[in-house]
Amino acid sequence: MLNDLYRKVVMDHAKFKRNYGKLEGEEVQRVFYKNPTCGDVITLYLKLEGEVLTSVSFEGEGCSISMASSSMMTELIHHKDLRTVSIIRGEFEQLIREGKQPNDHVDLGDALSLDGVHKLRARHNCALMAWQALDKALHDVESYKS
Repeated sequence: MLNDLYRKVVMDHAKFKRNYGKLEGEEVQRVFYKNPTCGDVITLYLKLEGEVLTSVSFEGEGCSISMASSSMMTELIHHKDLRTVSIIRGEFEQLIREGKQPNDHVDLGDALSLDGVHKLRARHNCALMAWQALDKALHDVESYKS
């Protein structure tokens, strides 16, 4: 029964993507990322004010897992500071790669419904695609600041 609920949450995010669309403006960081294992693609848009992600969205095409994970990620990191984003990102990757449940102080929200992906090693990159694009974007921001 719980698996059915989780499946419904994933499908809802895949079908009705949250924060889907292009952000405009000079201050918007854009990152294109392609999943090397299956060809799914995403363009991630981030707007930072200081250390806070004030706007985040994405465009892309891919499987239900990659699109749902992208939608869930944008909901989780919107209006968060970069330190918190880093913690959430680490907890999510451990959930996918190791099947490790998040610490009590970290709320993964709907992204927790992707915990079954851990058992599907071939789908790890699908679930992590948006998060890898986020890594690239934040690395680019840090390089720019240096």
